[in-house]
Amino acid sequence: MIALLLAGAFSMLYTLLLTPLFIRGFRRLRWGQFIREDGPESHYAKRGTPTMGGLIFLSGTVIAYFLAKLVMGETPSVSAMLVLLLAIGCGAIGFIDDFLKTRKEQSLGLGGWSKIVGTILVSVAFGLLALQFPNDAGLTPASGAISIFRDTSADLLSLGAIIGTGLFLLWITAIVTSATNGVNLTDGLDGLAGGASILVFSSYLIIGFWQASQRCIAGAHEAGCYLVRDPMDLAVVAAAFVGGLVGFLWWNTNPAHIYMGDTGSFGLGGAIAAFAILSRTELLLILIGGLFILEVGSVILQRAYFKVTRGKRIFLMSPIHHHFELKGWAETTVVVRFWIIAGVFVMAGVGAFYAEWVTQQ
Repeated sequence: MIALLLAGAFSMLYTLLLTPLFIRGFRRLRWGQFIREDGPESHYAKRGTPTMGGLIFLSGTVIAYFLAKLVMGETPSVSAMLVLLLAIGCGAIGFIDDFLKTRKEQSLGLGGWSKIVGTILVSVAFGLLALQFPNDAGLTPASGAISIFRDTSADLLSLGAIIGTGLFLLWITAIVTSATNGVNLTDGLDGLAGGASILVFSSYLIIGFWQASQRCIAGAHEAGCYLVRDPMDLAVVAAAFVGGLVGFLWWNTNPAHIYMGDTGSFGLGGAIAAFAILSRTELLLILIGGLFILEVGSVILQRAYFKVTRGKRIFLMSPIHHHFELKGWAETTVVVRFWIIAGVFVMAGVGAFYAEWVTQQ
């Protein structure tokens, strides 16, 4: 419990106090944001604002987690290391994309296929490692079973070593790709993705803490207990992400002094995917990350309708947050209302998680 509080506090202080120094450094490196020419005119003033802010809260999260464990004299867990690994791996893909944008001085960086290949490689490495390192009870960080509130009977690995592992890695890649793209598309307004992600990570903090308190004890599995490896340490990492994003959001709200860039959005997406997989709540992510689903869905609908009708559009612009901007909503109004929507989805997800536990009693 103390490690959880320390990780959140350390991470928040890191990003809150050090972000101005990073901003100065990024300006000297000319790591400035480039704006879509077809976007709202109000965004043109944001051109040149320092980007790649994801480096700040990702590094803050990593440092805060290890510092908290050091202070408590505890050994870092494999599950926590895997969350950080996937976050940093996906963040690295975003960083390359951001770096190319600043170097080319245009809004297009890493090619679409390059991002896909990079995401597949990182996802496969994460998936293979997550099936290793069993603890004394034989639990590995991830399992081959598809999960909702806990593992279901649909175990992909039961289909055989080759086919089962292949399907498992495909499933992991689908989750990671969906999460990274969801957060990336949501990151279009000052503070929108950061605030929504705080709510999502808070849900995994609660879930991890609850799973730790209701953890199955070897040889004495009580009704409704959870077979999850290192749930409390997952909560500690989630707390570090929450704290880091809170401190970063101080500088990222409208008018933003710095943007997280693809470095941040891809890193956050990777971390969220890791939490869903390692907490054995993969399908519950659809509800917890409901705002991200809406953002992705609006883009898919827009493109499909555009092709079918040969030029017509459902929204004035996608993702959907830009639609409301073009309808005249102030940027801060869109952000706050979308935060509320994200909060409703998160509360519904956590509520469903708890309700499922109650039914097991």
